[in-house]
Amino acid sequence: MDRSKLTRAIVLAMFAGFCLGSIIHWAEPAPGGIIETFFVAGLFDVGGQVFIASLKLLVVPLVFVSLVCGASNLAGNQNMGLIGLKTVGLYLTTTALAIVMALGVANLVNPGLGINLAETSSFTAKESPSLVQVIVNIFPSNPIKAMAEGNMLQVIVFAILLGIAMTRSGRHGQQLSESMARWNEVIMQLVLMLMQVAPIGVFCLMVTLFAKLGYSAINDLIAYFLCVLLVLLLHFFVTYSVLLRLLVGVNPLTFYKRMLPVMAFGFSTSSSGATLPVTLETVENRIGVKKSISSFVIPLGATINMDGTAIMQGVATVFIAQAFNVEIGLTGYLMVILTATMASVGTAGVPGVGLITLALVLTQVGLPVEGIALIIGVDRLLDMSRTVVNVVGDATVASVVARSEGVFDETIFLDAEAGRVAPAEAGKA
Repeated sequence: MDRSKLTRAIVLAMFAGFCLGSIIHWAEPAPGGIIETFFVAGLFDVGGQVFIASLKLLVVPLVFVSLVCGASNLAGNQNMGLIGLKTVGLYLTTTALAIVMALGVANLVNPGLGINLAETSSFTAKESPSLVQVIVNIFPSNPIKAMAEGNMLQVIVFAILLGIAMTRSGRHGQQLSESMARWNEVIMQLVLMLMQVAPIGVFCLMVTLFAKLGYSAINDLIAYFLCVLLVLLLHFFVTYSVLLRLLVGVNPLTFYKRMLPVMAFGFSTSSSGATLPVTLETVENRIGVKKSISSFVIPLGATINMDGTAIMQGVATVFIAQAFNVEIGLTGYLMVILTATMASVGTAGVPGVGLITLALVLTQVGLPVEGIALIIGVDRLLDMSRTVVNVVGDATVASVVARSEGVFDETIFLDAEAGRVAPAEAGKA
C-alpha cells in the first residue's frame, strides 16, 4: 500500500473511532444491552485486541532477528564498541534531559496544588524491581524462556552476543548470517501484510477506548494533563529538532513528515514495541538510515529509550508530591532524575507500563505509591501521546548515529517518493 495512503487511512480511522466511541459514551448505552455487549465489549474490543496481539506476535522475532543481523554486520566493524556507546549514551542523555525538563516545567505550573485526596480511589501497583535487580535481570540464564516471556532486555543481550559470535565463526557463521538475513526479509513481509489491515485495528482500538473513557475524562486533572502534554511537545520540537539540525544536518519538519506513519501507529497502539516493525521500515526506507545501523539501534531503543515515559514520571512525581504536601528538595529531584533514567532501561514498550515503573520512582523519594490513583484515570490518553515521543526519539538517535558513522543516505531522506511503495510492490514494477 502507498505509504501516504496508509497514513491517511490510519488518521481517518483514529478520528472515526474517536467520534463513534465518544458518541457511544455520551449516549450511555444500557449495561448488558446490544450496543455495550455486542459492539463495545464484543466486536470492537475483540478487533482491537486481535490487532494488538498480531503486532506483539512480531516483536520478539523481529527484535531478535534484526539485532542478530545488526550485531553480526557491526561486529566486523572496528567501531562496533563505539557505536554501542554512542547509542546507549544518546538514549540515556535524551532521557535525562526529558526528566529535567519535566521537573522544571512541573514546578512552574504546580499541577498538584489544591487536589482533594479524600475523593481519590486506591490503587495497588505491581511490585517494582530494585535498580540492582533491573541490572541483574538484563542478563539471561535461559534465552528461550526470555523469548517466551517477552523479556526484551534479555533477548537483546542474547541476540547481540549471538551476532558477534557468528562473525567470529568463519564460514559457518557466514552461512547462519545469510539465513538470518532471509528470515528478516520474511518477517518484514509479515509486517507488510499486517499494515494492510492496520486502519481497521486502529479504528476498533479508538472506539473501545473512548466508549469506555469519554473525552471528558481529563476534566478533573486538566492541569496535570496539559503539563505532561506541554513537556512532551517541548521535548519533541526542541530536543529532537536540535539534534536533527545540529548532529544530522537535516530539516526537522521533513523528518517529522517522513515519520507520520510511525507516529500514527505509536499513538493508536500506545506501544513502542508494537510499533517497532513500522519504525524499522520507515527509518530505513524513508529516513535513509542504513540497515546495519537501524537493525541495531531501533530495537535497542524500543526497549531502553522511554523519553515520553520519563517525562510522565517527572511531572507525576511533582504532581503527587504537591497533592500530598510533601517537599522533595534538591536531593530528591536528583534521585528522581537518576531513578527514572535507570527505570527507563527496564521499561517494556507496552501500554501502561509507565505506571509500574513510576511506583519505583515514588518509592525512592519517599512518596506514597497510592498517589498513582490520582493520575490513572487519564494515563491511557497520555500513554498514547508519550509513545509518539518514544518512537520519534528512537528514529532521531538512529539518524544521529548513522550520520556520525557516515552511513546516513541523504538521497533517500530528500526523496519525497522514497518508501511510499512497499518493497514487494516495487519489485513488480
